[in-house]
Amino acid sequence: MAWGLLLWAGCGLALGILSRVSAILAWLIHLSAANSGSFVSYGVDNFMTIGLFYLILAPLPDRYAYENRWRRTRDQDQQLLGFWRRVLQLHLAFIYFFGGLAKALGSGWWDGNSLWRTLTRSPFDLVPAETLIRFKYIFPIAGVAVCLLELGYAFAIWQKRTRVIWLTGIIAMHIGIGLAMGMYLFALVMIVLNAAAFGPELIFGPRKRANVPVTKLI
Repeated sequence: MAWGLLLWAGCGLALGILSRVSAILAWLIHLSAANSGSFVSYGVDNFMTIGLFYLILAPLPDRYAYENRWRRTRDQDQQLLGFWRRVLQLHLAFIYFFGGLAKALGSGWWDGNSLWRTLTRSPFDLVPAETLIRFKYIFPIAGVAVCLLELGYAFAIWQKRTRVIWLTGIIAMHIGIGLAMGMYLFALVMIVLNAAAFGPELIFGPRKRANVPVTKLI
């Protein structure tokens, strides 16, 4: 029953039907399932919980939701949507910065040992050991690149000139994680969170602020 309700809530969010109820139900059931299976859960559950939590707070439905056919999006909703997207952007910036800082403080990522240990440990050993040995010189380069990419995310993602470069690099990094380690769901969730945070401005450009009096917003 729990998995059936979670599937129903996910479909409701994807189609935009009863969006608020679907968001609350999806977050609650997923949080309960992740905490109940703490021995088999990993980082992807935390990021999925974060994403679903922001959906609860964000104004729903959005302009593309089916529900929006009978409930038009208001200017106040657009203001709140921009606010919660900014919060998600800051959240991701903190996550990547401190993740990169933790990697940079150790020596395993600078010499590639951390990547080697990860790719040779079950269940992440999808790439044959012979292939890893043949391209072992790439590990230090990849390790340094990951550290710099995550550390620089918190600074470069805000600049228009470097935003596309860093967002493309982060997405490429997660695609590589998904293909090399079999963490497909984790890669997909992180790509979706990054696309939701910074993708709309790259695709549609910066949204113009509506001329709504402050008294109406209050």
